[in-house]
Amino acid sequence: MNLGKLVWRNLLRRRGRFIFTLAGVSVGMAAFVALMTIGQGLTGEIRKQAQGLGANLVVTPKGWCAYEQISVLTGEQLPEAIPMSELEKIRAVPGVKSAVPYLNEKTAFRNQPVPVIGIWPQEMRTLQKWTVESGRYFNAPDERAVVIGAAIAKQFQLKPGDEFTVRGKPLPVIGVLREAGTKDDIATFIPLPLAQQIYEVQDKVSFIAVQVTDLEQMEAVSLNIQEVANVAVVSDKQLLASILSIVGTVGAAMQAVAAVGVLAAAFGIVNTLLTAVYERQREIGILQAIGSTRRTLFLAFMLESGLYGLLGGLLGTALGVLGAYLFGPALTDNAFTASLRQSPTPALDEVTILFTLGFSVGLALLAGLYPAYRAAKLSPVEAMRHV
Repeated sequence: MNLGKLVWRNLLRRRGRFIFTLAGVSVGMAAFVALMTIGQGLTGEIRKQAQGLGANLVVTPKGWCAYEQISVLTGEQLPEAIPMSELEKIRAVPGVKSAVPYLNEKTAFRNQPVPVIGIWPQEMRTLQKWTVESGRYFNAPDERAVVIGAAIAKQFQLKPGDEFTVRGKPLPVIGVLREAGTKDDIATFIPLPLAQQIYEVQDKVSFIAVQVTDLEQMEAVSLNIQEVANVAVVSDKQLLASILSIVGTVGAAMQAVAAVGVLAAAFGIVNTLLTAVYERQREIGILQAIGSTRRTLFLAFMLESGLYGLLGGLLGTALGVLGAYLFGPALTDNAFTASLRQSPTPALDEVTILFTLGFSVGLALLAGLYPAYRAAKLSPVEAMRHV
């Protein structure tokens, strides 16, 4: 007896039931994979933005929440709450290599919101190691001009010499930065004094990026800054961990909801196989009569259950990745993660795929235990009644 051929024939015997059971497993796994893929994409983008910050310490106003912390990484608008006098105190702290202020604001350009960041031009270029793709960089710390990121230039078809409006005030575009793959690509930059003047926030900034001379003394520098200035200080690693913790918690909750769907699909497998045991009692009796052992019968139903898991896992993984690609931007379009640009290629590695398939097959095998046990325990006498 060819066990594999028998199992496959039994799967396709009731094609409608097979399709609907497989669809239940596939949809449950697709939801699970899609949410996992979106979560991994967000995590990767957050890590990328944190690396692009270029600072060892981030000085913020006291009492900032998680949304404001993630806005540090994404370039979103932030309240201007740190006086320039505090900045001077921070720059004077021993061990501080550089302290670069940011003023994160927003403007409307061609009816689209665009981040506007006020900076110290030379200090910022040193911190971020920017390269100008076309045009030039600022010649003076208070030049009335704008340098734009690569994505902004592409989105609005801007080039050096064009005009960009910041809060109703026209400014010439003098340069386009080379694409960096960070928040700098989707922002526009103007000198800090000009930004403070336009937005009427004289002598205030949103946050300060600090580099230290000795990484081993970073904790001491952090404490010294908090002693001399009325601010909060967080390291780049603490900032990253805090944001990832929130994203991870939300992702885990979403995956738990998807897991309920997978569990419902597992009960569908149980129902399908129990029905199959009842319908195949005649066949089971014949198999027992020609010498099939209970072990063989148990294995046949377990293989059938495992195939539901394997096929459903493969189809669900493909559908999940497709769903993440098509609907991921819509699912992440909220105030917390909207400015994190999702990669066009879904983030799903080989380990995750193997885990998903293993989870699907394992759950299906678990669902098939009881039906397989019922089939194996069916007595020959009872089974022969149906012959």
